[in-house]
Amino acid sequence: MIIVMKPFAPSAEIEQINEEIRRHQLTPEICLGHHKVVIGLVGDTSEIDPRQIQNLNPFIEQVIRVKKPFKRASLEFRYGEHSEVVVPTPNGSVIFGQNHPLVVVAGPCSVENEEMIVEAAQVVKRCGAQFLRGGAYKPRTSPYAFQGHGESALALLAKAKEVTGLGIITEIMDADDLDKLIEVADVLQIGARNMQNFSLLKKLGATTKPVLLKRGLSATIEDWLMSAEYILAAGNPNVILCERGIRTFDRQFTRNTLDISAIPVLRTLTHLPIMIDPSHATGKSEFVPTMAMASIAAGADSLMIEVHPNPAKAFSDGPQSLTLEGFKELMHEITALSTFFGRWTQNNSVNIRPKATSLVSHLTYSS
Repeated sequence: MIIVMKPFAPSAEIEQINEEIRRHQLTPEICLGHHKVVIGLVGDTSEIDPRQIQNLNPFIEQVIRVKKPFKRASLEFRYGEHSEVVVPTPNGSVIFGQNHPLVVVAGPCSVENEEMIVEAAQVVKRCGAQFLRGGAYKPRTSPYAFQGHGESALALLAKAKEVTGLGIITEIMDADDLDKLIEVADVLQIGARNMQNFSLLKKLGATTKPVLLKRGLSATIEDWLMSAEYILAAGNPNVILCERGIRTFDRQFTRNTLDISAIPVLRTLTHLPIMIDPSHATGKSEFVPTMAMASIAAGADSLMIEVHPNPAKAFSDGPQSLTLEGFKELMHEITALSTFFGRWTQNNSVNIRPKATSLVSHLTYSS
């Protein structure tokens, strides 16, 4: 249940309502929107009549019962207003959200050595990415596959961050590693295999560190949002959803199936920002640019692209990784298309210019 306050409701009146709510054995949770103040009622509201709450104060505009099982993640919880996740980085704060420029995250699947990760970081930074991705701890299907360098890889990510000023996104697998990861990472990633690791989600919910929550291999959208609810319910509002492809019956031509329809569906269900990972979704580098462009057109707030200086020799996921030159070419197209949709600013671009011969660039700059 949520209480929507009238515009310009005095803070003293809001606090008085909060005190009344506490007397009903409920916890008030205030959401400050651009135009409205919304108070969420956390607890069992099944026996409470909304009219009873409505009569508490003349500054209450409306009382709405949230019907979705994912309460805090629901768009209703914020009265239809989409949220922002603000991430401080060495180069300044980056905002993930529907009404902000596209955020590009790029880098290798796993951190292999200092030369590789620093080179990749420098190139993706020059091309306009705001975050470097790189796995220090890698969950793999086979116990014999490369599992990441662990703590030593965190030091290499810290080095790349120092050199470039990029924000760092890396995966957490074990809550025991949380303190080490928080020192280096600006965003902590929950991988597809851990989407329903509820004890880990609760631990991340007890922090304020932004969390990137990837969709599980066979998870429904409701499953996914309920996992986000665990983080939000524990007190951390900084959650970004990442669609990375789901497992379907056809795995001959792509690694997974990218659910592009999840973008418009999520827009009707949740206020949380949406990222798309076309690299894991397709599993083949030649399909990544097309699906990245489709994701922008569908309204994604962010893209995660795997990039490696030499994909043929990558320790993991080489076939889905773009070369450095391939990423540069993709960023030409991303710049033009995102500008066309109003999702790009000059602050995104560093040393990159749209190609005059690009079809998308022609449409953008001649219209």
